[in-house]
Amino acid sequence: MKKPILGKQTFLPENTERLQAFENFMAKNYSYDFDSRPLYTGRYFIILDEKQPFSNISELLRNNMGLSVASSNDFRNEPITEAKLADADVLFYNELGIALVGGDSEQIKILEETSDRGFYLEPEKIVYVPDEVPSVISAPQATWGIMQTKSDISNYTGKDVKIAVLDTGFDYEHPDFIGRNIQTYSFVPDEEVDDLHGHGTHCIGTACGNTNDTGVRYGVAKDSAIYAGKVLNNEGSGAQAWIVNGMDWAANNGCKVISMSLGSPIFPGQGYDPVYEKTGMNALSKGAVVVAAAGNESRRAWNQFNPVGSPANCPSVLAVAALDSGNNLANFSNRHINPYGEVDIACAGVDIYSSWPMPMGYRTISGTSMATPHVAGILALLWEKYPSASPYEIISELKRISQKLPLPAMDIGSGFAVAP
Repeated sequence: MKKPILGKQTFLPENTERLQAFENFMAKNYSYDFDSRPLYTGRYFIILDEKQPFSNISELLRNNMGLSVASSNDFRNEPITEAKLADADVLFYNELGIALVGGDSEQIKILEETSDRGFYLEPEKIVYVPDEVPSVISAPQATWGIMQTKSDISNYTGKDVKIAVLDTGFDYEHPDFIGRNIQTYSFVPDEEVDDLHGHGTHCIGTACGNTNDTGVRYGVAKDSAIYAGKVLNNEGSGAQAWIVNGMDWAANNGCKVISMSLGSPIFPGQGYDPVYEKTGMNALSKGAVVVAAAGNESRRAWNQFNPVGSPANCPSVLAVAALDSGNNLANFSNRHINPYGEVDIACAGVDIYSSWPMPMGYRTISGTSMATPHVAGILALLWEKYPSASPYEIISELKRISQKLPLPAMDIGSGFAVAP
């Protein structure tokens, strides 16, 4: 599989008008820098119509276009990574009914012109750590999220529940996690799972951590099993296929929670991504609840509101908004604007203290990225309490016991997530 060029933007002609509208919106409202944060990798996903077999396009790809094809069926007992795909131009995700194609512009044009064969194309997104919120080294309310979610007084600890955090990796030698059940895997080409960014270690600390070196509690599901999937590089960005591969790995390993504090920006009127939705539904079918950050593009103080980002806007994914310690909406937290792009729940996301790669050890930052692992940890506590429940029953219970607040559902969903 040809590696994505994260600085390259290629678009189908039919998407030009939509792209221009999005760029105008982002530039006007958020001064979005498309040069430093491009939207797409230059590769495309082929989305098959329902019940269409891959054989319908296999001949086109192999014979007419001369593309080398690989299949997810070749990876039944191991994770899918681009390094294992050698020189393949196409990867069939057989369970999902999608394929990733990395051909040149002429080959993509051929696909576009023959899309009446029961498929359509979507550009592969570049995914980012969504947090550009000012941070400090420490804060007086370092553990307020643990107390306000009631995780510190819960009878449950997420014991042996598998939580996958898909992010920038993990400092698996951090002293707070010695002796924990930890599985790691990197889906980023040419990078080990070690977290040289920090964001992933912070999120894992909130979802799965316990206490710091002085005994201060900062983690929710302190006895959970940790699955750290590196799907974003050390600069905090990655290709959409890396996230899809990470979700597939987590679901196939029996993770009951998949937490993703990452995303791509969405403009008003844009729908959810069918690739993420197919992957999310596949994870649900295997017993996992998927949760993701709603995004940080809003500027509420200036009366600017942005829609829930991707993949959090998918129906199969729980979108998490951020609140501060006074139960006020975070200035940056996105809201339900687009169809299907609901906010499902809210949690602590401002001035959140958690683990950070050594030698710093700890850091306090803000974002819907910080609210998301709080919810992921709480989901693990619910799975411990109700081990025979379905993902849909766990989601229903999460929403039922949430703290109701006098805030719009379009901003906080069912309320503030609390532990059972």
